[in-house]
Amino acid sequence: MKTRFAPLIKGACFLALLCALMVAASYLFMPKNNHKAFGVSDAEMLASGILGEKEDSIDVLVVGDSEAYSSISPMQIWEERGFRSYLCSTPAQPLYDSYRFLRQALERQSPKVVILETNAIFRPYKLNDYLLSRAKNLFSVLRYHDRWKALKVNDFGRPVEYTWTDDLKGFRYNPAVAAASTQNYMLPSEASAPIPTLNEACLEDMIALCQENNAELLLVSTPSTINWNNARHNSIAAFAKENNLTYLDLNTMTKEVPIDWARDTRDRGDHLNYAGAVKVSSFLGKYLQDTYGLADQRDAAHDNSWNDALGRYRNIVRG
Repeated sequence: MKTRFAPLIKGACFLALLCALMVAASYLFMPKNNHKAFGVSDAEMLASGILGEKEDSIDVLVVGDSEAYSSISPMQIWEERGFRSYLCSTPAQPLYDSYRFLRQALERQSPKVVILETNAIFRPYKLNDYLLSRAKNLFSVLRYHDRWKALKVNDFGRPVEYTWTDDLKGFRYNPAVAAASTQNYMLPSEASAPIPTLNEACLEDMIALCQENNAELLLVSTPSTINWNNARHNSIAAFAKENNLTYLDLNTMTKEVPIDWARDTRDRGDHLNYAGAVKVSSFLGKYLQDTYGLADQRDAAHDNSWNDALGRYRNIVRG
């Protein structure tokens, strides 16, 4: 009997030891701060700024790709409406990273609303990439293995302490203008663009995560002549109805968000520029406040950090 189970016992002991080593290495290699100097990548730098925000201070969390961070300005919303929002958006963000950023943010924040910019829903990825992402979530050494060159003695005992945040709260200011053609933009269609199977599973995980954290999930399609069409609109509208979610397609709301495609895009319709983001942010701020009853906190005396950041934001966009 002893001989029969010996290989299984040895295998289990080996796996337990391997997991213990991976956990220890993950803590060692994990950045102990959210600043670039501690190993955070350029692509994730601005999105990780939410970790430095005061705990339970964010009212609206946004995840998604560059369409989100080009179209929504949290500091403009703060200036006009007085509630706090933050963009955890990265270039070409796959949906499994949207889920990762959402889960990470919810460890410190309790937003009333989570916005998912819908362009990422149609970005396909391979099963291997998804599984690797989940493995990196479990063992951060797989994500930050390149940090071995920068490790210092105090990394062995330093506690995790996030201190950096972004003055623009994840928004990327870009005033460039490159006009777009609207010749084939949002042509009437009854077709539906298929949502990749893995993305649909990831969406279901995000819905469940929001429900667990008492946050409303709001689907938003920001204006883009390059990325959006009625087939995608139809698909997201059907998914939202099936899952009892609210969906705003700003590509169809031309009166509420009057984008001028000759002036409000920086790259011929792929992304909005600052002028376009002003229009989206103005509408979205009012909609969020009216719909979800978000409180105006501009005069709150307990925290002036957002008012201080607003001054620096004004210098950037108006200076």
